[in-house]
Amino acid sequence: MEDTSQNEFIEKMCASTWKELYRFIYYKVQNREEAEDITQETYARAISYLDKTNIKVIEYSSYLKAISMNIIRDQWRSKQRKGRSVNIEEINPEEMAEGDFADTVNTRTMIDAAMGSLTKEQQTVITLRIIKGYSAAETAELMQKKESTIRVLQYRAIKALSKIINSKTV
Repeated sequence: MEDTSQNEFIEKMCASTWKELYRFIYYKVQNREEAEDITQETYARAISYLDKTNIKVIEYSSYLKAISMNIIRDQWRSKQRKGRSVNIEEINPEEMAEGDFADTVNTRTMIDAAMGSLTKEQQTVITLRIIKGYSAAETAELMQKKESTIRVLQYRAIKALSKIINSKTV
C-alpha cells in the first residue's frame, strides 16, 4: 500500500469504529483512562499486524473487539499474578480471623433482616437477579411476569432494601 492510501485507510477505519470500540472496552473495564489506553493499544496492534501481513479484514469491528479482549485479558492476568504484598510480621492471625468473621456475620444478619422486611416478590427478584445471577428475561420467565416489570420490581426492591439498611446503620 502507498503511504497516502494507507493513511486514508487507517483514518477511515478509526473514524468508523472508535465510538463502538471505546464503548465496548469501557463496558468491560469500567474506567475511562484504562478504556482510552486499551483503545489506543488496540488500534496500534491492529495497524501493526495489518501492515505486516497485508491481510484484508472484512469486519473491522469484530476484529478490533477481539484484539481489545486479548489486551484486557492480558491485563487481568498480570494483575492476578502480582497479587497484594503483605508484611507477615504485622499480621495477628487470631485478630484477623475474628474481625473478618464478626464483620461477615454482622453484615449477613443485617441483610437477612432487611430482606425479611421486603415483600415476597421483592425478595424473589433480588434472590434471582442478584444472588443467583439470572438475567431479567430468565427471572421474568420464572416469575411469570414481563421483563420490564422485573426491572421495575428490582429497582424498587433495591431502593427499599437500601433504605432499610441505611436506617439501621445510622
